[in-house]
Amino acid sequence: MNLVIVESPAKAKTIEGFLGKDFVVKSSYGHVRDLAKKGLSVDVENAFAPNYEVLSDKKKLISELKKLAKKSEMVWLATDEDREGEAISWHLYNVLGLKPENTKRIVFNEITKPAITKAIENPRNINDNLVNAQQARRVLDRLVGFELSPVLWKKVQPKLSAGRVQSVTVRLIVEREREIEKFTPQNSFKVSAYFDVDGTTLKAELNKKFKTVAEAKTFLNDCSDSNFSIYKLEKKPGKRTPAAPFTTSTLQQEASRKLGFSVAQTMSVAQRLYESGKITYMRTDSTNLSDTAIKQSKAVISDKFGSDYHKSRNYATKSKGAQEAHEAIRPTNLGVNEAGDDSAQERLYDLIWKRTIATQMADAKLERTTVTIPVQNRDEVFTAKGEVVKFDGFLKVYVESTDDEHEEDKKNTQGLLPPLKEGQNLDLQKIDAIERFTHHPPRYTEASLVKKLEELGIGRPSTYAPTISTIQKRGYVVKEDRDGYERKYKHLTLKESEVKEEEKKENTGAERKKLFPTDIGVVVNDFLIDNFNKILDYNFTAEVEKEFDDIAQGQLKWNKMIDNFYGPFHSNVENTLEHSERAKGERHLGDDPKTGKPVYAKIGRYGPMVQLGETESEEKPKFASLRKNQSIQQISLDEALELFKLPRELGEFEGEKVSANVGRYGPYVRHKSLFVSLKEDDPMEVNLDRAIELIKEKREQAEKNKIKTFESEPDLQVLKGRYGPYIKYKKKNFRIPKDVEPEELTLEDCMGIIEKGGKSGKGKKKPAKSTKSKAKKSTKAKKK
Repeated sequence: MNLVIVESPAKAKTIEGFLGKDFVVKSSYGHVRDLAKKGLSVDVENAFAPNYEVLSDKKKLISELKKLAKKSEMVWLATDEDREGEAISWHLYNVLGLKPENTKRIVFNEITKPAITKAIENPRNINDNLVNAQQARRVLDRLVGFELSPVLWKKVQPKLSAGRVQSVTVRLIVEREREIEKFTPQNSFKVSAYFDVDGTTLKAELNKKFKTVAEAKTFLNDCSDSNFSIYKLEKKPGKRTPAAPFTTSTLQQEASRKLGFSVAQTMSVAQRLYESGKITYMRTDSTNLSDTAIKQSKAVISDKFGSDYHKSRNYATKSKGAQEAHEAIRPTNLGVNEAGDDSAQERLYDLIWKRTIATQMADAKLERTTVTIPVQNRDEVFTAKGEVVKFDGFLKVYVESTDDEHEEDKKNTQGLLPPLKEGQNLDLQKIDAIERFTHHPPRYTEASLVKKLEELGIGRPSTYAPTISTIQKRGYVVKEDRDGYERKYKHLTLKESEVKEEEKKENTGAERKKLFPTDIGVVVNDFLIDNFNKILDYNFTAEVEKEFDDIAQGQLKWNKMIDNFYGPFHSNVENTLEHSERAKGERHLGDDPKTGKPVYAKIGRYGPMVQLGETESEEKPKFASLRKNQSIQQISLDEALELFKLPRELGEFEGEKVSANVGRYGPYVRHKSLFVSLKEDDPMEVNLDRAIELIKEKREQAEKNKIKTFESEPDLQVLKGRYGPYIKYKKKNFRIPKDVEPEELTLEDCMGIIEKGGKSGKGKKKPAKSTKSKAKKSTKAKKK
């Protein structure tokens, strides 16, 4: 018997179909072993030796795999071909107690029968260099996270985390936000002329913008009695070339722009397509296509579009330190132009198929026309540009998207222009001079952030998606839509020798799926830059990635690289713990006109807040939490003072007061002991009728969640919860054993579960305790 071990069950199922009855294919379900959760689990005194443990949910699986391995003549480790995959094979080899004589490592870039057969025929040993590169990343990230996070707990806020790549990524977003805050838009007047040519409108743009209304008006008046004719007509051939095949980064960017996928969603959907044998491996820096793919492309293109549309191309990988994967992301069979088990898979496969086919298609041939129209008695000229596709080539299949949101402001190209000739007189319809404003640097989308990380050499294909997900989960960055605002602009028009001036309105500044730093993200970023500037340096982070590549190529010892990093870093940590000030991100907004007391915006224990009065004064200061759309960076004194008007009394319901307020978990309405979260309503605007409606809804939901109550013990209830049924008794929650039917519980049964100390769910304080213990252990480790 032959045992083949892969990473995922879907992959196992696909491969099992290609191999004969002599092969059993099993899945490891990803990593089976990792650094132990308890303590640092890296022996700093002993060449940074890692302490690995089998993951708790993999112990049963390992036991099964051991039994199968003992019965097998040969064990084939067939995990992914990148560093993570190599490390999983290495861990499996060690945990299963395998021996060199009955173990073979195989790799393949696609899950097809020819690829699997070829892999079986060409086995190799586990590549220790690749394993060490992954091990170096894992150990370094544990050292940084384990030592840096407790610094944040002490100096900023409990339960925060820091990471080598995630913190640098947050820095990019914070710095972009600050650029935007400092940006002052510049206005100018863009001038466009519209001419009638035999019933067709020709639009031409002036080669100059005017700074003031007066200049624009003078120009229009000068044009009021001008005659216009074509001075020059130039036609030039042009071409467009297709973009390279997809890498991980470019696939994430295009799927975001064209399909609206998040980076994590793209990787998840691509993973399923890969595991079902539809596409090649989806973590790659390479733009290379195999000979097989190039031959398939030629056959498909010639068949579908004709041989004129085919042009064979090879793409060289430009990425610095490109990893081990040897091919771009492409369909395994280009003859199949539709694939996938659901809509998301079908759409992503379609994108990959079109991009791959386009790379092997002919250039698009264009004819570009430029028309020059002078202005009488002025230096300026109008130009009209047209672009006609003479042969569509690859454009028949695919057009690459762009991140440039303001492309329409720059584009001055039309399609087919009407028949024109030099010297031809033109009949002016009108000239518009419209006030336009410069744009601030664009906020990052997930796609443009991936592009920036790749440009800077930060991270690798396997890290983009988890990094971007992590910074959002940690609450340092939010991805959201924000409404724009109304802006006035001036519009001047010359028509029939008369200049008219109007003031118009437009909506501008709307953001869609953009990444914004949160208050805590900004404060943590500033603290880390002040105290750990090297860790947050872009060049340093990119240099670390290069060192991982050197380890993967056997040019650098992994623990020597860690040693060079750890000494200065550890000293930096100790120095910061001892000497740095606590970071609050505090802003003095001004003084309260009524009391004369100072008002501050800052980060408190439970998040962004405002404070009225001094902490050191005899009279205790007042505190108020910020509302969802507010930030300590932007909140004004007047907005802060409004928050101190909370709680707002809305009136009475059933003889008891109803109030609205903002607390540590957000805005809420309170009635007696009932708290109702305000998800869509504003606590400053919600009225009594709406509050009563929400209170009744909460009561109805609470009734639905009741499984059992007891008249003799009104404080005890058996309830349905998010994680299953539980007992609630005097504000504490107790788990019900799985083999017990909650509907059949008696009062005595419930009291028995409570007395046995059924573990509390909500409100338990264990996480905070464990956080402190970790901090203590970290301190002890440092003293040693």
